Amino acid sequence: MNDIIIVGGGLAGLFNAILLNRAGLKVTLIEKKTYPMHRVCGEYISNEVIPFLNTLDINLEQFNVARINRLEVTAASGVKFAQKLDLGGFGLSRYTFDNFLYHKATIEGVIFMTGTRVEDVRYAGNQFEVVTPGEVLTAPLVIGSFGKRSNLDQKLKRPFFYKRSPYLAVKFHIKMDLPQDLIQLNNYKDGYCGVSKTDGDRYCMCYMAHRDDLRKYGSLQGLEENIIRKNPYLDDIFANADFLLDKPEVINEISFEKKAPVDNHILMSGDTAGMIAPLCGNGMTMAIHSAKILSDKIISHYKTGKFHEDNRIALEADYTDAWNRQFAQRLWVGRQLQRLFGNNNTTALTLRLLNGLPPLSRYLISKTHGKPFS
Repeated sequence: MNDIIIVGGGLAGLFNAILLNRAGLKVTLIEKKTYPMHRVCGEYISNEVIPFLNTLDINLEQFNVARINRLEVTAASGVKFAQKLDLGGFGLSRYTFDNFLYHKATIEGVIFMTGTRVEDVRYAGNQFEVVTPGEVLTAPLVIGSFGKRSNLDQKLKRPFFYKRSPYLAVKFHIKMDLPQDLIQLNNYKDGYCGVSKTDGDRYCMCYMAHRDDLRKYGSLQGLEENIIRKNPYLDDIFANADFLLDKPEVINEISFEKKAPVDNHILMSGDTAGMIAPLCGNGMTMAIHSAKILSDKIISHYKTGKFHEDNRIALEADYTDAWNRQFAQRLWVGRQLQRLFGNNNTTALTLRLLNGLPPLSRYLISKTHGKPFS
């Protein structure tokens, strides 16, 4: 018998597991892949998480992270907007960080089922059944941290799943010549590409594009040559960088639709609860912070023995309120900013406006980030 089953072992799942295990709860985490693994992600984390990481004795120096304090946004026309990041952040690959957290959680006593697919999550009689091939696990609480889009979303009939998204995302690791303190967001028709330094000698390049453009040109290479490389900054990167992965990581149908932080009594965390537009570059931070918020709420409401229905109702309401207060406006701002980009003419006009109004640009950047937490 578990106290909590976590479905999905990304950042939100791993941090929830560590925090809840430290609180004395029996935690089982189920992850369909095996560590270490690459994930489609911009691999930038805001410095707002550093006080929290310190409380877990996670020292960033051991990872040789890139310290990032400058932002550049470019248009296909060559127009560029540059801004110092007041809070700043750091670059750290998911391959490195997720694997570190997996081993840390294992040593501390979290039970892992890796390489295991969850087929269904059923709730009845104040109890969950989590169905995997050949086994059914039970627990009074389930955390959903299964990422941006999953067949579990369809099983749970989550509304956003039925609103088809036209976007795909592709992630590379590369070696290139770019300042280590810079994150660059390069725009083109129907998408944009983030480039920044991660740990070691690698840079992360992650782009989003429209599936109609992929269909039109028939392959990722055709998409890159005819759409993405129309931005001169990206054309230079593709021409001169060394590509390190055997093949890129790809995901389809990225949705920025509003999601519920609690669905079918499952407590959602990270991208499963809501995904910020990649243009804002702060999804990893939100995943970490959402895990801190959720684990705190579970610890405050969980009672040993049977988890009573009154506790569940209070926990779900408390978490939903806390999640919305922390993230709802940030996600809304991200959706509005995304609408300003993706059209070559609109992007260039927006960047010229931001260049002329530094206070506005600083304000918008601040609205896509939070404050330091511990």
